[in-house]
Formats: sequence, C-alpha cells, structure tokens
Amino acid sequence: MSDQDQQKIQNEGGYTQRPSPLSSSNAQRKYSSSSSKNPAKTLCTFLLIFLILVGLTLLIGWLIYRPHKPNFTLVNAAIYQLNITSLPYMSTTMQFTVLVRNPNRRVCLFYDQFSALVSYKGQAITPPVMLPPLFQDTKSTVPLSPVIGGALVPVSVEVANGLVVDETYGMVALRLVFMGKLRYKAAFIRTRHYGVYVKCDMLVGYKKGFVGQVPLLGSPECEVDL
Repeated sequence: MSDQDQQKIQNEGGYTQRPSPLSSSNAQRKYSSSSSKNPAKTLCTFLLIFLILVGLTLLIGWLIYRPHKPNFTLVNAAIYQLNITSLPYMSTTMQFTVLVRNPNRRVCLFYDQFSALVSYKGQAITPPVMLPPLFQDTKSTVPLSPVIGGALVPVSVEVANGLVVDETYGMVALRLVFMGKLRYKAAFIRTRHYGVYVKCDMLVGYKKGFVGQVPLLGSPECEVDL
C-alpha cells in the first residue's frame, strides 16, 4: 500500500483533521475581542473597590469623630445704659459673659466673622459688634465678655413703649445673638464653613436708672443653630 493510500485511510478514519482557515480566524477575533474588554473590566472593578474603601473610611471617621455643636451658656449680664433719647433713636450699652464649651474629644473649633448684638421684641437695639476670631481646643471652655452697644440705633414705637413698661415692672426680656461662621478640625482635616446662629433669651431684673450687673431671672441656656 502506497503512502498516499495510507494518508487517505487516516483522513477518512478521523485520525487527523486539518484546521479550517475560517475557524482559526474566528478564534483569533474572539481572543482579541475578549482581551480588549479585560482592561475596561479591570478598571471598573478597581474603581468600584476604591469607592467602597473610601466610603468605609469616611463612615469610620464619622463614627469616631462625629462632631457635636458647641454649647453656649449665659452666666452674667450688666446694663450700663438703656436710654430712649428721642424717638426713633435709643442708646444702649451692655456687657454679657458667656461660656462657650466644645464638647468634642477629637474635634477642634474655629469661629470666624463672629459678631454679637442685643434685640428686644425681635428688633435689634444695639449695632452688631465684631468679635476677634476664636480657636477652641477639644473638651475646652472659653469665656466671652463682649461689650455691646454705645451707638444710636433706630427703634419702633412698640419697642420704646415696651421698654418703658418693662422697666416699670423691673423685668426686661432681652435676647443676646451671636452670628458667624464655624469650622471643624479633626487631625489634618478641616471642614468647610458652617453658618452658626446663637440666641440667648433672658429675663433680667432691671429698673430705669440702674447701672451695673443685673440678675438673670430666666434660663441662661442658649440655643445653637448650624
């Protein structure tokens, strides 16, 4: 039997099969297509894992630090002047002592553009006074004693009449207001500025003509809004 006959028998029996040029080309296309998609899948997987890790880090950091609002407590008040000179103007000079407490163990506080004023029946009776920037360390208490007033301020007839009546009874309801911007600092991280508004409602014992420290008859605790 010749070599050609043996080759025919092997081909007919299925012992050898030559690959088709078409099937080889399709396989190469599939391989190149799958290999071109792998970098995109890898990048997406990497980004997903990175975002998950960042989210977990932020969550853990928030749970550890979790900043709280500061506490303001009014402890002292003094009235040196409370005169209605000639409507619609009045002149007022007051001084207050407020304890500012940072309750956070790991977070410091920065107060910027801080100002204070006094209002009566929802109307300012003193001009706003700018206070110096304040830094407050963790778990610390800082006293503030601003002197507010000294300039003529226009007021309504309702305010003027209300003050006359309250002075006659010896009890005047006032509100001390602090306004400014607050930032939190934890380790090397500083937050953006948050607007802070503090109102201390008080009822003081005062009669016309008295000068000096006045008793606080109302609750000295202040409300802090961020």
